[in-house]
Amino acid sequence: MNLEIWFWFSAIFMSIFFIVMSFKLKKMADTSFSHFAIAGGTLPFFLILFTDIATIMGVGNFIGHSSKGYDVGFANIPFVVGEQGAKIIFALVFAGFAARFTYHSISELMDDLILRDKVSRALIGLLTGSIMISWVGGQGKGMGDLFAVFTGTDPIPLIIMFSAVFILYTMVGGMYSVVWTELIQGALLIAIAIWFYVKVFAKIDFSIATLKTKLAEVDAVHLAEWNLSFGEVATLFVTGTFGILAAQVYWQRCFAANNPKSASRAMLYSGIIAIIFTCIATVSGMIVKIYNSNLDPNQALPWLIMEEMGQFVALAFFILIFLAAISSAASSLHSAATILINDLIIPFNSNKNDSYYVKFTRWCILIVGVVAVGAALWAESIISLFSLAYTMAGGGVVPVLIVGLLWKRKKQDTHQMGLQNSGVSVWGGRIGLISGSIGSLVFGILWGVAISVVLTIIFSLLLPTNREMDLTNIKNTVSADTENV
Repeated sequence: MNLEIWFWFSAIFMSIFFIVMSFKLKKMADTSFSHFAIAGGTLPFFLILFTDIATIMGVGNFIGHSSKGYDVGFANIPFVVGEQGAKIIFALVFAGFAARFTYHSISELMDDLILRDKVSRALIGLLTGSIMISWVGGQGKGMGDLFAVFTGTDPIPLIIMFSAVFILYTMVGGMYSVVWTELIQGALLIAIAIWFYVKVFAKIDFSIATLKTKLAEVDAVHLAEWNLSFGEVATLFVTGTFGILAAQVYWQRCFAANNPKSASRAMLYSGIIAIIFTCIATVSGMIVKIYNSNLDPNQALPWLIMEEMGQFVALAFFILIFLAAISSAASSLHSAATILINDLIIPFNSNKNDSYYVKFTRWCILIVGVVAVGAALWAESIISLFSLAYTMAGGGVVPVLIVGLLWKRKKQDTHQMGLQNSGVSVWGGRIGLISGSIGSLVFGILWGVAISVVLTIIFSLLLPTNREMDLTNIKNTVSADTENV
């Protein structure tokens, strides 16, 4: 049996297993929209931990960062530290806070605690959804690049099958399907990844000095140099950090946790694991440069496996990437669909029952999946796809979030569901979101964040929302209703 047949057999076997598993969890997902979206906020630490690991360790962390290592070397590390280190920042600063609530999305949190504006909520949903769609597309692109190198055949059939599988099992089981399959996927990912990287680093005797020496022999020693300016390092770090802080998938897992401590610990541990593995992936790309300096960077690591490490390693790596891709894709797809329903449909059409929203979410999963496959075919590289979404969403959403949470009208009060306690006004939020996103794309994320912060504060002062008048109107309405009764 040749290697291509083994690839197909492995992919089909794992696909059938995960689909069957999702059908067993369908009844729980159908209970309500809250159960479909966040498992009713009941998930324990071990499920949150492994779904975080499986979500984080997608194709981008194996194929994407190895290709950047092959292309730019250590210059990729600031982005890695920003992107993956943001998960640790999230764990220490936001995870416990988010787990106090049972919102379905970061947009809903910002709407309830800060903005109280349907338009801003929808805009935040579109921006944060772009990150999720880019992640789904990135998994498909990574699988396609891998399959093309390993088999020398057209990757489109595998991308279609792969996409159909994660779309189907996410549609059926919702959050329950995602977390229980990722419990298995996360455990296998760690085991196979450790074994694989030991074999890769054995080629340089586990020595960075040896790596530098061999890179010099092929005129690529510049990959081992830290030749970035402070501005470039800061831009890469902030792009990765703010992009992750705007990622719906991590907020959603915190909302799904059964207590704040579980959410914080799970994100902290998975963040540490992510930094280690992505730095290793970057160095792995540099190792490939030693053996062949004329490759397409997207195909660097697959080439090393096929040409230097044999068929058994190739099969193991294929299983690793398949697990990484399908788990990350399913999580991101589920989060994107939840955003569309929760932030673009429910606020403007709230008179439907839960079964309607669950059914609608399933159709959104299908639609988003198809769009993401198109993004995968369009994108130049996995990391470029991620970076574009990180820049746009992180530069707009995160500054407004931070200003909104820190700028309290009543400093002594804590943030609570149903209570708005922020100095950010409706127009301050809208202008901060739009200017931050556009400014980040045009001038870079550092300028975009600064523009967003300044304009959010200025327009909130110039065009404040009359919170007291709103409260008076609500009280008058309640009083009138009581008298009528």
